[in-house]
Amino acid sequence: MLHLRRAGGGFSDRLFRDFPDLLRSDDIVVFNNTRVFPARLYGRRTGARSQPVSRHNPASRDFLRGRVEVLLTRQLSSEPNEWECLVRPGRKIGVGEHLFFGERDDLHAEVLARGAFGERQIRFHPADDFYGALDRIGHVPLPPYIDRADSAADRNRYQTVYAQQVGSVAAPTAGLHFTPQILDRIRKRGIQTTEITLHVGLGTFQPVRAERVEDHKIHSEHYSISDEAARALNEALHKSQRVVAIGTTTVRTLEYAVRAGGGSIVPGSGQADIFIYPGFEFQAAGAMLTNFHLPQSSLLMLVGAFAGTVNVLKAYGHAVEAQYRFYSYGDCMFIE
Repeated sequence: MLHLRRAGGGFSDRLFRDFPDLLRSDDIVVFNNTRVFPARLYGRRTGARSQPVSRHNPASRDFLRGRVEVLLTRQLSSEPNEWECLVRPGRKIGVGEHLFFGERDDLHAEVLARGAFGERQIRFHPADDFYGALDRIGHVPLPPYIDRADSAADRNRYQTVYAQQVGSVAAPTAGLHFTPQILDRIRKRGIQTTEITLHVGLGTFQPVRAERVEDHKIHSEHYSISDEAARALNEALHKSQRVVAIGTTTVRTLEYAVRAGGGSIVPGSGQADIFIYPGFEFQAAGAMLTNFHLPQSSLLMLVGAFAGTVNVLKAYGHAVEAQYRFYSYGDCMFIE
């Protein structure tokens, strides 16, 4: 773990087991308790809206009913069961196409619309136990740089130890460092903790394509804040206690909620679409734990906004030289 101090930009090499000792006695530590679900589906298409191929081609039936891959990224409604998703092969899956998943066609969906960046909106036909079917036939959506198929072990390994609320297509990776023992040490110090929920979707990973940062539009992600969490956070903010956010997803949720509430965090749920980049004024987060992020990502821009671009560039330069690991299963940085 790299320990970066915003005041002065100094940093030092630590171990994550030091994290509980770096917290102040009056801190409130905020976790994102979202849980990853097996959101990647493999199935077949009917070819209902495909252009016909020659009947003399013996491969035509297989071409029209070829294998498809769907990554569910955000539930748009539960009744009817509609989702935003990414699809492969994108060019061959048009509006009106029907998709079937599972050896016994456990799930059946229809493509309703196409989005600006190639995403699709699909509607599943009624199923007796939709999430049960996903659990049987779905796959853990591992990051693309992990060059292997998912395994049964990933259903536990690619989760935080405090994951509860099902809905993410990726783990809030700063939380992967925590163990029950680390959490117990935090509690034994009497440090207050609370949980919020942000279901990680395309908004987290969508690259910044715009020439001007201000023109980038981020996908919205579903969040939820309980009455209990809102009370604890508002009390801490009122008393000027430090709010320690575990991960960029937690930072985004807090900063969206405090603005939506006009300076106070209002309990409830909604869609967060806040884009944080240098020049942003933070109203809730006072410290954060985060993994190391890639260039041109909105996550790195958030970290630069929080710690200062110059500080982050120096810290990242040291991290590369010291061979810190990047990506989801990599090392972390505590910024205060």
